[in-house]
Amino acid sequence: MDEPQSTSTCATPFNFRRLGLILPLTVVCVWWDLYSKSAVFDRLGYPDGRGPVHQWFGRLSTFQLYTSFNEGALWGVGQGLTWLFATLSIVAVAVIAYCLLKTSAGQSNWLTVALCLVLSGTLGNLYDRLGLYDYKDADGQPIRAVRDFLLFTFGNWPWPVFNFADVFLVTGTGMLVAYSFWSERHAAKLANRSNETVVESPAGTIHC
Repeated sequence: MDEPQSTSTCATPFNFRRLGLILPLTVVCVWWDLYSKSAVFDRLGYPDGRGPVHQWFGRLSTFQLYTSFNEGALWGVGQGLTWLFATLSIVAVAVIAYCLLKTSAGQSNWLTVALCLVLSGTLGNLYDRLGLYDYKDADGQPIRAVRDFLLFTFGNWPWPVFNFADVFLVTGTGMLVAYSFWSERHAAKLANRSNETVVESPAGTIHC
């Protein structure tokens, strides 16, 4: 992990060579999210299209493809508030882009990857919330909801259906949390060093 960067929010000059990491990572992640959604939904239909069930560890866990629309946020929170989450996503994209291009976060490989993953997940789900995939409901109205299709169960408990954009969001957020803990630990170590007892010079020593 990179050494913790300064917590200053002041703008810093951007090294444009960092775009060689930011752009490919973000583009590939967004492409994979949108491609996987389209491929699964086109093959299984929507909603409630089901693929074969795969069992892991006996019957302790299962996995299948299951198409569904989510008009809320992660884990289905806030159903029906697509417009609100779309607005928040646009704001988030602007903030993340600023952090990557104008702050010291863009100089850290760890933070760059973490922010790119969060950015990719946000863009992938924003695409869906804006209804850009051109799916229509039974009344011919555009569907503006996130396409989810990854379904796991653990015992008798089904995990909320999700997609790869959610995977990127959770992974990137986890990396940010880990970096935060690392930064605090690093800062505490530096503080302890500064508080070490200073050996005083013998009496009568002349200082320049």
